[in-house]
Amino acid sequence: MNWTPYYTGTGSIPEQPQRLPPPPPWRAPTGRAGTADATQSLSLASTYRADPGLVDAVNAALHLRRPLLLTGPAGSGKSSVIEQIAAELGLGSVLRWHITSRSTLADALYRYDALGRIHAYNLRAIGRPAASRNGRVARRATRAASDDIGDFVQLGPLGTALLPGGLPRALLIDEIDKSDLDLPSDLLDVLERGRFEIPELARHSRRRVTVRSADPGALDDIDNGLVECEEFPVIVLTSNGERDFPAPFLRRCVRFDMPALTVSTLTSIVEAHLEKVEEDTTDTLVNAFVDRLNRGENLAVDQLLSAVHLLRGNRIQDDEQRTRLQELLLQGLGRG
Repeated sequence: MNWTPYYTGTGSIPEQPQRLPPPPPWRAPTGRAGTADATQSLSLASTYRADPGLVDAVNAALHLRRPLLLTGPAGSGKSSVIEQIAAELGLGSVLRWHITSRSTLADALYRYDALGRIHAYNLRAIGRPAASRNGRVARRATRAASDDIGDFVQLGPLGTALLPGGLPRALLIDEIDKSDLDLPSDLLDVLERGRFEIPELARHSRRRVTVRSADPGALDDIDNGLVECEEFPVIVLTSNGERDFPAPFLRRCVRFDMPALTVSTLTSIVEAHLEKVEEDTTDTLVNAFVDRLNRGENLAVDQLLSAVHLLRGNRIQDDEQRTRLQELLLQGLGRG
């Protein structure tokens, strides 16, 4: 297969729309193959290669019902671990909470759209004629019945993970070190007790309210405003090692530092993602990749996969173009 320049930079318009090639297996859209050949779509669960120490750490966290805190540079595969855990244990889809400096515990538990509820109430009140006292009492009863607070409450990823169910949910809390300083401490009580209250529902006249969860299209019943898990969720937290955490938080986690990537590890990762690998290209790229990592450069594994995918074989015969593409795809990521 030769390199095809779909984009020429000349502005020429083809007679027919161009059909792009199938994406790499790890870039196929979620939920469908995304290629003509469904066998090319390999999930993270089947392609991730775990270090033996990581396997022990995961099993320790599972036995102890504790969160697993993974520390390592960006692109080292930390967030892929939860996908493999969920697949091997049959826990269903993974819930994700991506942390920023503005993330709060409240947002991860639930969101209550008070303004939306007020707006909906006002819309219902528009055009109602005046009535007698008995009529007003009847209307209040009707409005109370039609005022479904559940339409304005949605559980966040952590709140959804704490819903009762037969199996624990898998939850990724990504880049916890980017959070506000207080967030790890705020998490302690929820992670320890596995429960939280939604005050707006606890004060509501209806004891059971149906709300939306973080799962697309899913609805769940909340009794007395209390969400309490039957099984502690399987939680993986990731950190790039950019800050220290308080001791009470660390005490409640099983901690593991991601090992340095080696030539043999990276080669097995490439082979897992790409069924047919051109050995010379792979060896050259993997060795150069590891050399740069050992010099302290910050690179991600998916950059290596992209480079091998495009540069393998003889599809690009121009040496200068191959060099340009390699430099383009394997640019350093700074500090991460």
